[in-house]
Amino acid sequence: MTPAALLLLIGLILPSIQTFVASFMNAAGNKFVGIDNFVWIFTQPEGIRTVVNTIVWVLIAPTVSTIVGLAYAVFIDKTRGEKVYKVLVFMPMAISFVGASIIWNFVYAYRGPEFTQIGLLNQIVVWFGGDPVQWLLNEPWNTLFLIVVLIWVQTGFAMVILSAAIKGVPTEQLEAAQLDGTNAWQRFINVTVPAISPAIIVVLTTISIASLKVFDIVRTMTGGNFGTSVIANEMYTQFTKFEAGRSAAFAVVLFLLVLPIVIYNARQIRKQKEIR
Repeated sequence: MTPAALLLLIGLILPSIQTFVASFMNAAGNKFVGIDNFVWIFTQPEGIRTVVNTIVWVLIAPTVSTIVGLAYAVFIDKTRGEKVYKVLVFMPMAISFVGASIIWNFVYAYRGPEFTQIGLLNQIVVWFGGDPVQWLLNEPWNTLFLIVVLIWVQTGFAMVILSAAIKGVPTEQLEAAQLDGTNAWQRFINVTVPAISPAIIVVLTTISIASLKVFDIVRTMTGGNFGTSVIANEMYTQFTKFEAGRSAAFAVVLFLLVLPIVIYNARQIRKQKEIR
């Protein structure tokens, strides 16, 4: 176990301790300032907005991605052309977050009413007689438009995991429920969902962690401007401003937000091992 322990020590434990210590130091890292960096985060409007935006990401993106992925898994399951449909839904997972952001930048692209629109969404608005909208500049809706990109990417992941779980539901249980006179919706809620609940938890926790540390989408599409910044982006922004203490403080806040999800996931894994 020595090589694994050394890798954990060098790659995880020591950097974590250094970051924690740096969060209590000044920008130069040579003076202890206590909790001043954390106070700055939660007393500045920009800092509060950054934390709130991150929480909004983690509340919306995992929930919508899981619901849409589950819907795809149910309706595509055992249909003609199932493999083709699944490939199409899963394709965004093969694209990097930066690539997905560039694609959606074209979807949201804005030009003045006097110009021909190159953005898909604004062209549809113009077709219906409306004026082009600067989607990524209007607060707070611009954050929601950014979240759509993550949902688009992660839905394929949710679909694949949940589809595999649905195929593992014993047919005997479904047949028994059907003999009891239940309809398709009742069988889905009372039989399928409880049977795939471990997979749902895995999907939710995985996408939640991805939402908490999202960086590429925000940095590529808005640079964190117009009230769209999140913690991971602000860590980078503060570090480039030579504010190492504040950057480390944001990292600690992010760690504290991720920690409950990790603990919950670890407990679920332990319970599954005990059942086995």
